[in-house]
Amino acid sequence: MLTFFQYPKCSTCRKAKQFLDSQGIVYENRHIVEEPPKVDELRELVAISGLPVQKFFNTSGQVYRQMELSKQLPTMSEEEKLQILASNGMLVKRPILTDGNQVTIGFKEEEWQQKWT
Repeated sequence: MLTFFQYPKCSTCRKAKQFLDSQGIVYENRHIVEEPPKVDELRELVAISGLPVQKFFNTSGQVYRQMELSKQLPTMSEEEKLQILASNGMLVKRPILTDGNQVTIGFKEEEWQQKWT
């Protein structure tokens, strides 16, 4: 089963949802703010993706900028970064789609077409 982490007000998330629905792809919907990924989930997503944990931050978001995380992240441990991400769903780049074996962050239709259909 696919898990779709999204924020309903996010236009990119809406496009991704529309893509999934148009392809008839079944998924579990997770509101990233009401039910943010826990530290263990984030750790697993980072491991599966093969990407650095920094790629999971919503660097264009207001919360990220208000917390001045761009200045803090370089000196933080991976565990500290995971703790911060898990503390506020608005810090997490979205949408995220995973089946437990692979993960995509953000929505690029071509990438999703290749990976999920």
